Amino acid sequence: MPESTLPTRRLRESLGYLNWLYNPFHGLDAAGVYDLLSTNSPTERGLYLNLGYWRDATDLDAASGALAMLVGERAGLNPTDTVLDCGFGFGDQDILWAQTLKPGHIIGLNITASQVDLARRRVANLGLDEQIDLRQGSATDMPIESNSVDKVVAVECAFHFRSRETFLREAWRVLRPGGRLVLADIVPMPKVSGLSSRLEQRLSWRLVAGKFAIPPENAYTRPTYHAKLAMAGFDRIDIESIREQVYAPLHRFLAEHPDTLERLHPMARLPARVALRFEATSVYRGLDYVLASAVKPKQLLGPGGRRP
Repeated sequence: MPESTLPTRRLRESLGYLNWLYNPFHGLDAAGVYDLLSTNSPTERGLYLNLGYWRDATDLDAASGALAMLVGERAGLNPTDTVLDCGFGFGDQDILWAQTLKPGHIIGLNITASQVDLARRRVANLGLDEQIDLRQGSATDMPIESNSVDKVVAVECAFHFRSRETFLREAWRVLRPGGRLVLADIVPMPKVSGLSSRLEQRLSWRLVAGKFAIPPENAYTRPTYHAKLAMAGFDRIDIESIREQVYAPLHRFLAEHPDTLERLHPMARLPARVALRFEATSVYRGLDYVLASAVKPKQLLGPGGRRP
């Protein structure tokens, strides 16, 4: 980019952050959020944008990779699989799976064009473009043939989909009988007792949902999540809360390594630093974090291929 255009781009970016984070009357859709975030990832060695799985991890890169591996291993990715990864970000998890779990073919869908372009270049530079096919497309209107993939996965993005319920139906459609769906996802916590705790819980959820493009129709807890998977036709449903291995250890790591925040855009550092002044139990009181898995049954009967 010519040097003369850099100040203009930086000013436009700063105004975008200012409007997004500090204007209570303005929000962005998911593509707008990730276009603005761009490559300002707090990770040091990759471009992950997930919160990480911290059971054994000691830094953000390791935790981000561990979350991707948790999803891949729960899905049972293997060399015979055709995998559909919805919301692949900059392709970090697909590259990781290709190099470790080695599924036969990975198809990625992502609505954010800037992420798709860079992820494709990264995949090509590693010589993985025969194994990984990254496409711009919607997870709620998949340009994928019915009964054509073995696994559908989504790492920390299904809460954006409008709606998650539509995505679940699409996932069921494209999966082969016996295929598995696995999601790392964010949902609200069940309501707690006590006025102050409930207000804190509501504020926690609304701040995240409002700024990170979570539509109201996706704001339901684990029992409803289970019911919506069942209504979509899935069985062998398991929804496990892993929030204790996500929010609190991430909060602790950032508090102990404030230099990590320097990799964020300057406009994003202030709210991050303010959040770190509070206890993790308060900041994340309204947020659950789930690992959800389900299977499309092999025996399909009745209208639409679903069991009656």
